[in-house]
Amino acid sequence: MPDSTMPDATRLKFGVGQAVPRNEDPVLLQGRGRYTDDISLPGQLYAVMVRSPYAHGVIRGIDTAAAKEVPGVVGVYTAADLEGHGYGTMRCVLPLKNADGSPLRNIERASLAADKVRFVGDPVAFVVAESRAAAKDGAEAVFVDIDVLPAVTDAAAAAAPDAPLLYDHIPGNCVLDFHYGDAGKVAEAFAAAAHVTKLSIRNNRIVVCAMEPRSAIGEYDAGTGRYTLHVGSQGVFGLKNQMANDVLKVPPEKVRILTGNVGGSFGMKASAYPEYLCLLHAAKLLGKPVKWTDERTGSFLSDSHGRDHEVDAELALDAEGRALAVRLTAYANMGGYLSTVAPLMGTGNFVKNIQSNYATPLIEVTTKCLVTNTTPVSAYRGAGRPEGNYFFERLLEQAARETGRDAIALRRINHIKPDAFPFSAPSGSVYDSGDFTAVLEQALQAADWEGFPARKAESQARGRLRGRGIGNFLECTAPPMKEQGEIRFEADGTVTIITGTLDYGQGHWTPFAQVLHQALGVPFESIRLVQGDSDLLIAGGGTGGSKSLMASGAAIVEAAQLVIEKGRTAAAHMLEASVEDIEFDRDPQGLGRFTIAGTDRSIGIMELAERIRTANNPPPDMPESLNVRHVFGEAPMAYPNGCHICEVEVEPETGHVEVVRYTSVNDFGVIVNPLMVAGQAHGGIAQGIGQALMEKVAYSEEGQLLSGSYQDYCLPRAGDLPDFGFLSHPTPCRTNPLGAKGCGEAGCAGSLPAVMNAVVDALAEFGVTHIDMPATPERVWRAIADAKAAA
Repeated sequence: MPDSTMPDATRLKFGVGQAVPRNEDPVLLQGRGRYTDDISLPGQLYAVMVRSPYAHGVIRGIDTAAAKEVPGVVGVYTAADLEGHGYGTMRCVLPLKNADGSPLRNIERASLAADKVRFVGDPVAFVVAESRAAAKDGAEAVFVDIDVLPAVTDAAAAAAPDAPLLYDHIPGNCVLDFHYGDAGKVAEAFAAAAHVTKLSIRNNRIVVCAMEPRSAIGEYDAGTGRYTLHVGSQGVFGLKNQMANDVLKVPPEKVRILTGNVGGSFGMKASAYPEYLCLLHAAKLLGKPVKWTDERTGSFLSDSHGRDHEVDAELALDAEGRALAVRLTAYANMGGYLSTVAPLMGTGNFVKNIQSNYATPLIEVTTKCLVTNTTPVSAYRGAGRPEGNYFFERLLEQAARETGRDAIALRRINHIKPDAFPFSAPSGSVYDSGDFTAVLEQALQAADWEGFPARKAESQARGRLRGRGIGNFLECTAPPMKEQGEIRFEADGTVTIITGTLDYGQGHWTPFAQVLHQALGVPFESIRLVQGDSDLLIAGGGTGGSKSLMASGAAIVEAAQLVIEKGRTAAAHMLEASVEDIEFDRDPQGLGRFTIAGTDRSIGIMELAERIRTANNPPPDMPESLNVRHVFGEAPMAYPNGCHICEVEVEPETGHVEVVRYTSVNDFGVIVNPLMVAGQAHGGIAQGIGQALMEKVAYSEEGQLLSGSYQDYCLPRAGDLPDFGFLSHPTPCRTNPLGAKGCGEAGCAGSLPAVMNAVVDALAEFGVTHIDMPATPERVWRAIADAKAAA
């Protein structure tokens, strides 16, 4: 939102575009944050889940007698105990259809397994006790009799005719046979192509590894019949409706969700989990709050995982190097159950993002979504967006090698040009703005592309291989849903923003306050943010898909305009003038004032709010307050884009890869807070580097999780990361009031292709043309050894 009313010399210190430090940080850095596990309610009990030790099997019986005798245990519950209470299930909510038009085969997941277990960690019972230690002892005393069945962990293997079947109603383990695109036209484009590039690419499965493990406390008020759940989430309004409508089967007003500080989520804490019903059920029966906090081992097993796709990617080029069509044929691993949005990543989000910022006229995506004996998969930072960009960038780099073309020139010729906007993509998206080639050129200059040969020679002198890679990207954000923008002028002189998005590490308070400060001129230091109480919301799309600022920011802007209209009416009474003569502006200090046009008679917005509150015998048409509760409608998705350039060094004797230089130029539209946007980009890049070089979920043939702790699962540390160069080349979005494009997931979208293209470039002298993520030392060393042996 450009500052059109303040001259450049007096820009608002806390307005849009200013690098204001996060309001949240002093509290968090001093250890005064309040996460779910920090909460202790009077008389609370403690719960521990009993999980299946096998990936696949028939439950023959569950013996709870010994557990009930453990001192301090007050309840042991199985699926049989939950029956008869009218509870519902968790399921996928996407209205996706198979290629033949039939609906996907959904899975109604109960909170506790009753007949079969389908992954290691599948909850089969839970124990409630007076202490956590007693609950753990009780859980260990539960005996679960399971007839073990063969397991399958890879999606492609699950599609084999002889694969073990997880569900009787899902033949071939295929819940969805998805297809998008005109197969005939795509086939014609490939047949007419001057060159076709093909790659088989594995998008490795990821453990989310949020800093805060999941935790929840269930309460039940017998007098009102109302449930309260304290839980880390990505949006209390949506979770309330899911718990009420789908799981508890009660009216939404009978459920309250409370979320305090959240230590990361990245998509994983967005939806309901089995533990939540268990806690509320026990709280209702026992008449006391029941608390559960997962341990890290449980998190590895039961938190939804991310990614996990096996893809055959193809790109058709004409004689000039222009893309004619891109085709993806994929297997997507859903895990043992279908989470709320599990099929989205490998289907619709592949379609929306495979195009990236290139003018490819035809897209075809065919994906089989299969259940396997693994932890269920759900959204993980980017949720199909980084993958789509990764596939195209790898194809483009490989096509350049195969045709002898310069990869940068190939990008330039295929970029959508600025005069093409609005650009209707074959995915159905309509890009509103961008200057993709200019972003690429700025990135090349900032990364000192021309100086690379000297750096490569210096690395070679030290016995290192040096490679460079480009990651052009464009991602389609989630479309903003209806979002609440409530503004309250409190009696203590503060101003409260209430919204349905939720901060789980991003830092919403500061940019939302900047937007309100700019729109209304209320003191920045007086603004507070409330977003974690479902009782205060009438709408809310939660946080996900890089849409929070576009949704809540737009809601705040529109609500602020309603405040101004109410303020003009109130100021007219206070200043004894007609409403038509009242103007709203900001004084030299940037504070909002209502003024009689052509005079110096005015009243500040904060004073006006106070005088309304304390007015005696106000006239009938005087507003009772300046408070506004507003719901913003939906806006189209936006298209953040950019170019990342990465340089790596490889130690050929060990295969160790080090990221040594990193530059990114990004178009995030109007940036409200550049300091925080850079931080979001840094976090996404770090996670992308982790997936590209280190992270991989591994299962045994029996479905046992082999990477079930930080001894077996590698995450990037500060020493593994370089300084990140972050530059902006913004073109304002034209489809939302702020002109913002979203930034939360873009770091992953640019880093996956940039890092992996750099690794392949470093290994090119051995004839290596592709290597899958993660490029671990063992995998890189083996690629070098195999290439040498084949030479």
